[in-house]
Amino acid sequence: MVAVPAGSLVFAFFASGLVLLATGHDVLSSYRRLFDAAFVAKGALGDTLVSATPLAFTGLAAAAAFRMRLFNIGGEGQLYVGAITAFVIAAMVVAGCAGGAAWALIPGVLRAFFKTNEIITSLMLNYVAAYLLTYLIFNSHSYWRQTTGFNAAVFPTSKQLPDSALWPAATIHLRGGIVLPLGAGFALGAAALLWVLYSRTRFGFEAQVLGDSPRVARYAGIRTRRKILAVMAISGALAGLGGASQDGDFLHTLDADPNGLQRQYYGYAGIVVAALARYNPFAVLLVAFLIGGLQNAGNTLQGADFPSGLVGVMQGIILFSALGGELLVRYRVRFGRRTAAAVTA
Repeated sequence: MVAVPAGSLVFAFFASGLVLLATGHDVLSSYRRLFDAAFVAKGALGDTLVSATPLAFTGLAAAAAFRMRLFNIGGEGQLYVGAITAFVIAAMVVAGCAGGAAWALIPGVLRAFFKTNEIITSLMLNYVAAYLLTYLIFNSHSYWRQTTGFNAAVFPTSKQLPDSALWPAATIHLRGGIVLPLGAGFALGAAALLWVLYSRTRFGFEAQVLGDSPRVARYAGIRTRRKILAVMAISGALAGLGGASQDGDFLHTLDADPNGLQRQYYGYAGIVVAALARYNPFAVLLVAFLIGGLQNAGNTLQGADFPSGLVGVMQGIILFSALGGELLVRYRVRFGRRTAAAVTA
């Protein structure tokens, strides 16, 4: 279970090293700078947690669905909708989960009752959610938009959350202070609940049977439609909670700027995280932390002497390496001589 994702990461870093060599950069020096900026430098761990927290939620969302062979590609849009709903209601955690779950149930209903491919519908809904986010701030006078003041009239912006709605954080006085956001704690709790759900309950057993063999599941009397809706709702709720965390932990506003929240691609990166973790909830947290460190280091080091596209290239190589590792798990390549019977046939 550990060898395949570990091997995928090793191969990805080796391939990224070749890219660095091809572009005239010293491999060991570049990797050392990445590691220092991600985990060692003053304040680096806190910044890495900021990057890793939303990846943990979208990674858990992808893992929750993929374990039943439901390919929810809509974590991006479900995170947006969770951020939108959490901004309105005082119970931000509940509202974020509800918004994400409701958005995920759209492709869930289409899959359960109309046999529609959930990959396509959930992916398309990402764009709908992005347009909705933009519309609420830039093209309407909605509740979410700041409507008073000169700047608000000239430059459309979102309201700021009141201080009472901000999520508290703990601080560890180490290396200049490491801030532990409340969302990171929620992600840890969600991972534990997801592990219990899939490995210690009848619901999880039936979901995995349905994912492995729908025909056997139907023969055993497992209610397929109900399971599809439940798993999609759980997946969407996790992504929506990530959106609520963006509001309460970090942004303190509804970020509709295309260069802001929408440019981070947390939902798509979460798929990479889930694949590398092999859909294990606790492994998702670890991989999210590593990928978050990579993103943080890329943002910190970006400059004339550091290849700005390296982090993006590395993430792409990691994704393809993870997919290649999955192929090696499911299939075997064998080399052998053809038998005499095969030759004469």
